[in-house]
Amino acid sequence: MGLEKEVPPQPTLLEDLLVKAGGCAVIDGGFATQLETHGASINDPLWSALCLIKDPDLIKKVHLEYLEAGADIIVTSSYQATLPGFLSRGLSVEEAESLLKKSVRLAVEARDEFWDTVKGSPGDEYNRGLVAASIGSYGAYLADGSEYSGWYGEDVTLEKLKDFHRRRLQVLVEAGPDLLAFETIPNKLEAQACVELLEEEEISIPSWICFSSVDGQNAPSGESFKDCLDVINKSSRVPAVGINCAPPQFVENLISKFQEWTEKLIVVYPNSGEVWDGRAKRWLPSACFGDDKFELCAKRWHKLGASLIGGCCRTTPATVTAISKALKERSS
Repeated sequence: MGLEKEVPPQPTLLEDLLVKAGGCAVIDGGFATQLETHGASINDPLWSALCLIKDPDLIKKVHLEYLEAGADIIVTSSYQATLPGFLSRGLSVEEAESLLKKSVRLAVEARDEFWDTVKGSPGDEYNRGLVAASIGSYGAYLADGSEYSGWYGEDVTLEKLKDFHRRRLQVLVEAGPDLLAFETIPNKLEAQACVELLEEEEISIPSWICFSSVDGQNAPSGESFKDCLDVINKSSRVPAVGINCAPPQFVENLISKFQEWTEKLIVVYPNSGEVWDGRAKRWLPSACFGDDKFELCAKRWHKLGASLIGGCCRTTPATVTAISKALKERSS
């Protein structure tokens, strides 16, 4: 009787996308920014998730705009969509869970419609996009700016954070995204909660965990990123880590540091460099990166080791086009 050949593991959708994208995939840009460009009023604790209730067609339109701009990965409108947040608006648990699932469905529909339009067309430079379900930090739900301070109060324990995220994670996974995106995580405790929750729920969908940063050196809590990454490095369910919604001038240094501290894929999608006042709920006047600078920096960020690059708040489809152009030039 002959020995059976060991079947090599099949590449994940993310690994397959990275090969097709030449080693670096493009993430979309600022979602709320683009909703507001189209006239949406989202100055609300639910933020962009408000459009899941009021204008879901606009959400789909924005997803399509980012796909057209060259995004390989589109992130759902669920960043600030939480069950407690929806319940506080008088919605039932069933309605709240339906809205979470809708955030994934709208992105999947946009991806599928766009791909049906462009696949096989002459000169096609698009990849079949992936949908990443956004899971904002506990601070995003609080809507008090604490995702940029890392201070949740002494009563917020590891178990409380896991309980907060658990049902939303379950519902989003049931909706069938390709990826999970934990975003603007401000401290080691919440990173640990995310890692333990993925293990406890036996989640097989690949995740990334991205931190914010206010000083370009550490997590907002003041904890070292090395300590934060040590927690994530133990998990096989999180193939990628990185930075989102931090000023772009921090990114180069942080990629270099993350390269020292992890073997996981590195994700970066900074904001435009403008500063958000979480208490006043407004953008403060400040120097920001233009699309031309994002184009130049995307090449350098990839060279330094980033495998997924996009934009966050105050970036637009034009920013994503610039990033996509830069990365396609590198891989051609």
